[in-house]
Amino acid sequence: MRGKRQGSGRSKRTRKSGRTALPKRRTGRPARSNETEISRAEERILRALRSESVHPWKFRKLMEASRIGERSLGYAALDSLHRKKIIDLDPLYTVTLCAEERSAEEDAPGGALPKGGVPARIVSLSQGFAFACPEDGGEDVFVPGSALGGAFLGDRVLLGDVRKEERGPAGRVWRVLERSHEALTGTVTQEDGASFLVPDGALRYPLRIERRDLRGTGDGDKVLARAKQDGRGEWTCAVVEKRFGSGSSARVCADAVLERYGIPTAFPEDVLREAETVSAAGAPLGEEARLDLREEKIFTVDSADAKDLDDAVSVRRTRTGYLLGVHIADVSHYVREGTALDAEAERRGTSVYFADRVIPMLPEALSNGACSLNAGEDKYTLSALIRFDRDGNMKRYAFHKSVICSKVRGVYDEVNAVFDGTADRKTRAKYRPVQTQLAAARELAALLKRRGAARGQMELESGELRFVLDENGVCAEILPRHSGEAEEMIEQLMIAANTAAASFALEHDLPFLYRVHGRPERGKLDALLETLHLLNVPCRALEKEEPQTADFAEVLREVRGTPVETAVHQLILRAMEKACYACEERGHFGLALEKYAHFTSPIRRYPDTVVHRMISSYLRGERTAAMHERYDGFVRGAARTSSEAEARAVSAERDAEDCYVAEYMARHIGERFPGVVTGVTQRGVFV
Repeated sequence: MRGKRQGSGRSKRTRKSGRTALPKRRTGRPARSNETEISRAEERILRALRSESVHPWKFRKLMEASRIGERSLGYAALDSLHRKKIIDLDPLYTVTLCAEERSAEEDAPGGALPKGGVPARIVSLSQGFAFACPEDGGEDVFVPGSALGGAFLGDRVLLGDVRKEERGPAGRVWRVLERSHEALTGTVTQEDGASFLVPDGALRYPLRIERRDLRGTGDGDKVLARAKQDGRGEWTCAVVEKRFGSGSSARVCADAVLERYGIPTAFPEDVLREAETVSAAGAPLGEEARLDLREEKIFTVDSADAKDLDDAVSVRRTRTGYLLGVHIADVSHYVREGTALDAEAERRGTSVYFADRVIPMLPEALSNGACSLNAGEDKYTLSALIRFDRDGNMKRYAFHKSVICSKVRGVYDEVNAVFDGTADRKTRAKYRPVQTQLAAARELAALLKRRGAARGQMELESGELRFVLDENGVCAEILPRHSGEAEEMIEQLMIAANTAAASFALEHDLPFLYRVHGRPERGKLDALLETLHLLNVPCRALEKEEPQTADFAEVLREVRGTPVETAVHQLILRAMEKACYACEERGHFGLALEKYAHFTSPIRRYPDTVVHRMISSYLRGERTAAMHERYDGFVRGAARTSSEAEARAVSAERDAEDCYVAEYMARHIGERFPGVVTGVTQRGVFV
């Protein structure tokens, strides 16, 4: 709500005429007003100008509406806005928005967005400036504080006057379209008797907390709070809404991460009831014709602590090569479109994995129960049966609704021990029922890996970590996460199934979700080349106009086994575009594949469930034209929401990981460790 206090500067009148004395136009700013004060005054003036359709504005009325009590500060701010060509200003200091600004505010019929405006969201806010991310993609736009128009972090805004500058695009906020009303998480700190919220994430300045707004929290507490405006209309204050616990606990900070990203941790009651109903034996879901594969030597291979087993494999040698079966939990059989389960799965988009917990996409009755491919249990699956020749070339593929019974619940470490000959007698006995199939899978995966290398597929080490927690949930050890031959084997077989799924969709013209990964942007590529040159890494292959995946793979081969290997892997990872989901196939640059989809993890990824739904509809005999009419809009929406959910989950997982790293390192302050510098910025280095 706007304050009622008026500005203190009154116009002085002459004795003879009673008219307002005209101030002299100045070329410089008054010494008593600094840049920050003027910037804030500009923001308040623009907010007032845009709040009412009053044109022109008299100086005194505008100062009152802007709550600027100091005349010299008001004059300086108006002069600055006039120089920026945002306002028109006459010698009497009568103020009018420039024609472009007025058209933006007034000429949009029926609430439509003004011409030339760029819808965006404020994604980073500092004292004095912000960055806004355009909704149609592209680089973030720099917005100076004087041009924010009262916008806050997370607000949806309309940008105007967007222009290309040396450091990137810049612009100003024409209008706040929608307030985010999102709560903030942060840590309460106390200094000189005053309390502040040090926010997490993209709000980069502290907010003052009045004593009455602390709600019993104290120094060092991790809290949920809401920002509020002060008496001048600026976002400088906060009100505590919830206390998570001590900010020194990684587990508590991880709770705050979930809250900050809006990741739901509890399922609604109707969703839980529905999951229990459809998971129950004999649930009336309708039976489909299924290929009976229960006698096949099918097995799963996962980490020892995995409970949501959504992929199983079978491989056997044939007269001409190999027959691969990739059998995936038939989640779409249980999660039907239009149900509460489906809506919740789409809202979550993906499971989220923290060091101490999993926030699943589906309720446990499905994720760890009906859908999980537990050994010795009959399970509904969607199977990809793929034939390869002796060189690993994919020759034919077919998809079937199926029922399987996994013979062995494999574990990566155990399979690796079987492969390298270190497995004990008990482990060898466990895998004896599928030893022939396991050997064939190993052979086929090796062929597929060689073919991937031949087409230029990159093998990037992401540097993933494994956290070991003690009985109190405190991080006691951090270890690198290594992938052995078993992990690589399963990865190669899953890539083959994903490629077959995309090929099937294109062959039959299905509405579909593809996993797409674009080539790096020129700017990122130039920055990468500059750093590689500084490191004396041979990279001539990347200097061509459009380097291919194989060119990046060549650079990775050049640094293999050298001291800069880890750094170069990280640099190339940062240069890559983010993979996402799309309705059109655009290829996967990192894998050097023209066709690719996500088919193999429907328990934990909603896009895979969508892919299963499309394939299943086709297998039931639904005509392609009818499928497009029914699903095109749904698939477009799912591509967008799934990409957003994935980005949210990745950011949350990364932030939670940072909490556990900090908790571990806090116990080793003063100690020395060897490290590798993996990145350098103007503000510091990454080690």
